[in-house]
Amino acid sequence: MHARAYPLTVCFRPPLIRKTYVFFEFFGRRPELRVIATGSRRRFRRWRGERPFWAGLFTSVAGLPIMYFPYAHLHLGGIPLALSTTAGAGSVIIGTLLVVLGMCLWFHQQVRVFAGVAALLLALISFPVANFGGLFFGLLSGLIGGSLACAWTPPTGTAEAPPAVNRASTAVPVSEDQSGK
Repeated sequence: MHARAYPLTVCFRPPLIRKTYVFFEFFGRRPELRVIATGSRRRFRRWRGERPFWAGLFTSVAGLPIMYFPYAHLHLGGIPLALSTTAGAGSVIIGTLLVVLGMCLWFHQQVRVFAGVAALLLALISFPVANFGGLFFGLLSGLIGGSLACAWTPPTGTAEAPPAVNRASTAVPVSEDQSGK
């Protein structure tokens, strides 16, 4: 048999690689996307710095295993592991409240002490009610999030303007008698 020589093209790429290449050519080399991404990252960093972000994250994440494990059907090896208890509704309520408290910490920083104390109490209550606090994942996340919420203080900015003084109310009217004439 005669080996047939196929001319190789310079631009030959398999279809998937070609699509990926086109994607990165279109999106990867656009400087305005990098500027947009940098601006978004800076805005998120500023937003995160103005509120108890990590406290809200830990508190919200604490509610998820507390809600999940009482209704999950887990298999450990070949053995089914049922964690269903009579307090399934209590687990859902505790988990939902922890998620809501985490969101409140993000969007209403004024209630941080209340939300922190409530998160601590709910995390402790989840230990006997919700299968050891979501197998200790929810319990530990709730305790960490509640502690961070109670300890967080708002940032003190030097860029804040001093309160405006209302000079109109403190001005003393000058009469003809006081003018020195």
